[in-house]
Amino acid sequence: MPQTLLLSGISGFIAKHVAARLLLAGHEVRGSLRTPARRDEVRAALLPAVGAEALDRLSFVTLDLESDAGWQEAASGVDAVVHTASPFPVAQPKDPQVLIRPAVEGTLRALRAARNAGVDRVVLTSSTAAVTNPAKAGPQDESDWCNPDAPDTSAYSRSKTLAEQAAWAFAKETGLQLTTINPGFVMGPPLDRHYGSSIGVIRRLLRGKDPMVPMLDFPVVDVRDVADLHLRAVERPDVAGLRILGVAGNMTMPAMAATLKRSFPDRRIATRVAPRPLLRMLALFDPQIRAILPAIGQSHPMSNARARQVLGMDFIAPEEALLASARWLIANGEV
Repeated sequence: MPQTLLLSGISGFIAKHVAARLLLAGHEVRGSLRTPARRDEVRAALLPAVGAEALDRLSFVTLDLESDAGWQEAASGVDAVVHTASPFPVAQPKDPQVLIRPAVEGTLRALRAARNAGVDRVVLTSSTAAVTNPAKAGPQDESDWCNPDAPDTSAYSRSKTLAEQAAWAFAKETGLQLTTINPGFVMGPPLDRHYGSSIGVIRRLLRGKDPMVPMLDFPVVDVRDVADLHLRAVERPDVAGLRILGVAGNMTMPAMAATLKRSFPDRRIATRVAPRPLLRMLALFDPQIRAILPAIGQSHPMSNARARQVLGMDFIAPEEALLASARWLIANGEV
């Protein structure tokens, strides 16, 4: 049955794919933008993916994560709110509150708006960053939580953890029907040139400007599967109260580089692994390297059993998600 949905942050990499899946499924989408001038950009990105008829079911509202203005009015008359994720920064900010404050306050603002408008269903985009617990051995699942107070926890991981924990506390207090989708490192083909930092990492590998790659291990997922998870959660009220991990598998950065090198042999793509002492030295001068240093050499496999069993997901393979990203970047002259 078609629903009317408020989708916050519709200009984001993930959110545009979510909008496309919702529109193709017949739903009405009310997308929020911080800047109204980006309406044409979003429409242009979605048109080839959904067609003109579906695009007629898209409207826009102007909302800011750090302002109450317009939120309750935007949520009025919708069946559910879909609150999408914060951007993934490659380099962590000097002041963690730059990420934490808008993530937590913006999430609570969206949930309060839903409650005050009489909407009892919210699907929240969180992250595996809110799940990863380095102290746990073996695969991690929806019962696991990042420790935001651990000294090595990044500002981004803290922001996603504290925002999701605040959302669950609010849902428990008010009876709001909440589902969270927790995607990993999101790959796959963008709908336009406004893509996320994860695609920026693949672009950096393809450009071959780094002589070596760090030993980083990511739980990865295709953006098209992330969008499908949101659609299924919206259409399945019985998953209220659940966290659902969006992960197809794990892939290291050296494995990504090797896969790209095999598929695009004419490109100069580094595959040598950077030694840890070198990274420590470079981290003194490079904030991006400093941000990743605590994760070097760590591996935290994630279980996608709940997504498969409860939502019937069949995930796109990590290698195909990676190559879909690369093919798009090459075809669109981004590398």
